[in-house]
Amino acid sequence: MSNTFKAILISRDEEKKQSVSVTQVAEADMMEGDVTVAIEATTVNYKDGLAITGKSPVVRHWPMIPGIDFSGNVIASDNAGFSVGDKVILNGWGVGEVHWGAYAEKARVKGDWLIKRPAGISAKQAMSIGTAGYTSMLCVMALERQGITPERGPVIVTGANGGVGSIAVSILSKLGYEVIASTGRPEEADFLKSLGAGEIVDRNELSEPGRPMGKERWAGGVDAVGSHTLANVLAQTTYGGAVAACGLAQGFDLPATVMPFILRGVSLLGVDSVMAPKALREEAWSRLAEDLDMAKLDSLTTEIGFDDLIGAAGDIVEGKIRGRVVALI
Repeated sequence: MSNTFKAILISRDEEKKQSVSVTQVAEADMMEGDVTVAIEATTVNYKDGLAITGKSPVVRHWPMIPGIDFSGNVIASDNAGFSVGDKVILNGWGVGEVHWGAYAEKARVKGDWLIKRPAGISAKQAMSIGTAGYTSMLCVMALERQGITPERGPVIVTGANGGVGSIAVSILSKLGYEVIASTGRPEEADFLKSLGAGEIVDRNELSEPGRPMGKERWAGGVDAVGSHTLANVLAQTTYGGAVAACGLAQGFDLPATVMPFILRGVSLLGVDSVMAPKALREEAWSRLAEDLDMAKLDSLTTEIGFDDLIGAAGDIVEGKIRGRVVALI
């Protein structure tokens, strides 16, 4: 077994100037954990883009191997729950932020952070889904628990061309919901309709300051945007409806009023994917194996090489990526 492995490493100097390089890392330098995984595939999330470009203080341990998602095979284990040869998935848990992550040939992590990959989902498909798709499924499950069924009315998905949004559109459509897709890229309307969107809304309708209460337009929502967009989605949600919030692409503020909550009984459902308990993760991935159209997943996925990850990280921050990106290691 080689004593080094290929990785992308983010470093910074004494003046805190950040640099990124593809390099060889010594196995002896790997961080603590009880399971070692040979990584088969990873993906590019918005958070990964922020880490590599340094446009947000995502990285909190230096140097850092970025990448919050991976799928691979267990090659060593001191954890009773995993054996050599197990096919596993990791999403979140601070990996790629405070613990060496997925942009490498190997990772050593805590077994408690892993789940076994469901049968029927390949390593590539698992990373086509990634944290984005897994978060989408958590949002759909949150809406279901709140009683938002297809019969209740349409569901709006904001940031619909992004990773969370595009997979949410596909899942909701397959489950029988009428889907309204909000996007800032109207040229992608046909793509979104191919995923199952029935109506396209220009994001400008939602991204500016709006009225505290608007016309009731949708029974539910999946929002990865935040700020004025989320406020306007809430203001136009029907009586007793609910919105699952999981992101802050526009901003982390929420310039809203209590009126939708106290006059229409609207619920705002917070969805966290990073620290979600294992049982919820396993349920979400089991549902993804059943409720996500894998042909649609393939249509929204672009495959890149390991050496393309750094460039793709810049592209996702600049809004140049449609759907999902997968790198095979």
